[in-house]
Amino acid sequence: MTAQEPIAPPQRGLLLLEGRALLEFAALLPALPALRRAPRGDGHPVLVLPGFMASDFSTRALRAFLRRRGYAAHGWKLGRNTGPNPPLVEGMASRLQELHQRHGRKISLIGWSLGGVYARELARHYSSAVRLVITLASPFRDLDAVNVPRFLIGRRQRHPEEITWREQLRAPLPMPTTAIYSHSDGIAAWRSCAVDPGPLAENIEVESSHLGIGHHPVVLLAIADRLAQPEGAWKPFRPPAAWSWPFAPRIARAATGGSAEAK
Repeated sequence: MTAQEPIAPPQRGLLLLEGRALLEFAALLPALPALRRAPRGDGHPVLVLPGFMASDFSTRALRAFLRRRGYAAHGWKLGRNTGPNPPLVEGMASRLQELHQRHGRKISLIGWSLGGVYARELARHYSSAVRLVITLASPFRDLDAVNVPRFLIGRRQRHPEEITWREQLRAPLPMPTTAIYSHSDGIAAWRSCAVDPGPLAENIEVESSHLGIGHHPVVLLAIADRLAQPEGAWKPFRPPAAWSWPFAPRIARAATGGSAEAK
């Protein structure tokens, strides 16, 4: 797939599966025994960025889980994510820098959907302050490869150098990067949510809705595993041997242009 080739949005029928988000949230309770066995971290700060039209409320379950695993998890404190604009971009940069100074440590960034696009660009511009990046169903390869009403898409302000900016969104990051996505996502095309695999970049496939991927128990376990990697000693993800799909993530090995091969 060339950099200019557009990616098709998900099939409309997949939108019917987005109702799974409620069941995925309800699954947190029976999953508690497994979640309690997730690896604990070293206490470093984690900044979580919400998806389009969402706020810190949507990431409360994720941040609570991270705090229980020993991390200093923070919301972005910028209200509802109505799309990129100068005040929002400045606010995210200030929030990142403030947390970096407060904790005196590099920050891990987790972004859900559009929040993941933000996370990648924050990491690109403030690489000295960022430890790793995890994106959850974030269509950074093609922002138009989504099933979102046109009147909402129209809210996004076009970048003065749109083509160059879009190419930048796809470019690799200098720190460990994990892209988590679902083939049955009804809102964001999975191909748009995948990185080009490399020494510090990996793709993890889960069976999840778009609206529930941020609190899906399997996703939380994968996030805990990634965050627990020692700084400077990152290794690619390996799913638990005793678990099988869909109760464990798959490692996507193929490039985004083909079918995902999994372990």
